[in-house]
Amino acid sequence: MRLAIFENIMTPGGHEVEFDRILVEEFRALGHEVEFYVPENFSFQFDYQTPVNRLKGDAVTYTNSRGLKKIFAAAKREINRQRWYSQLFEAQKNFDALIVPTSTYRYLRALNHSALKKISVPMIFILHGINPAEAPKFLAAAEKFTSNKNIKPVVLTFTDNIFGERRENIFTIYPPTYTARDLKVEPKISAAGEVLKVGFFGQYRREKNLRGLLEVFLKGNYTRRVELQVQGSTMHAEDSDDFEEIIRQYRGDERLSFLHKGLIGAEWQRAILSVDALLMPYSAPRYKYHWGGMLFTAIGFGKPVVASDDMNPEVFELYRVGETFESGNVDALANVLVNFINDFDKNFPTYSKNLKAAGEDFSPVNFARRLEKIIRG
Repeated sequence: MRLAIFENIMTPGGHEVEFDRILVEEFRALGHEVEFYVPENFSFQFDYQTPVNRLKGDAVTYTNSRGLKKIFAAAKREINRQRWYSQLFEAQKNFDALIVPTSTYRYLRALNHSALKKISVPMIFILHGINPAEAPKFLAAAEKFTSNKNIKPVVLTFTDNIFGERRENIFTIYPPTYTARDLKVEPKISAAGEVLKVGFFGQYRREKNLRGLLEVFLKGNYTRRVELQVQGSTMHAEDSDDFEEIIRQYRGDERLSFLHKGLIGAEWQRAILSVDALLMPYSAPRYKYHWGGMLFTAIGFGKPVVASDDMNPEVFELYRVGETFESGNVDALANVLVNFINDFDKNFPTYSKNLKAAGEDFSPVNFARRLEKIIRG
């Protein structure tokens, strides 16, 4: 098949970039041709070695947008979305299926006002999770397209329904793991007696409560040497300022290291491979409904985790890929973190077995096959 990917979200890096890479490389491995359709000013953060078609209408980024600026940016995006939809409708003769890799109910709602709703090839809208407030809007938007079987919303989730609701034209599949695509090496774990390296990586936001984690970590009574590596990319000025203040405050402790930089490709992969385990103690209701990019990075790289119990609880019910603690409970985090580090060598064989099983279940190739089945269906 000739597969077109319509990408219109510009980010400084991170999981959105890697997700597109999974689509491109895994579908190619299955024998398909892949090309991008992007806004005319779209800037790629990674070279996918893939043909690119430019659409009239500028992409909008929400980086550093707040208040009225964010409202204006959202309105501009809606106007341009209709322009992009019209051009994609005219271009459909050039591909066998169209994939929108990061969608919301708004993409479907906008489709109802475009000629693209009559598309004659499969059009896949991938939604990376739906929260309770969004669910009625999503279901209502999807219901308008039951007459066109080519329009296929696909929700990345761990259930076969949307809060108990099922629709014939809505599909649910597991999300994929992120793997070391550029570094063909086996994950290495520090041996007993060596310094155990744990990492706090990814996009930094104040809601992740890094200060709380640092205080808990530094107060822990550990029976082996341990270091915490902290890496963060920031999208908003206030997050950047806050992260820099944390770095200044804690820089003098030799048990801690900091990197304020976005990492992509091989550089990102080396950073993940350099640690033995990943910490993701941040808590927010949305983590129950949206798959965790860092959790699926940890699984793909074979790294045990410490995570709050609202981080994709279905995954931990299936696989013991690490330990969880009660969301928002700092004392519980402290106890779990100390036990995780002190008992790491004893528990690692269990973690490793479950990480391998989860890595297979959620593998990128299985994700692509599931998506391929929906497209062909």
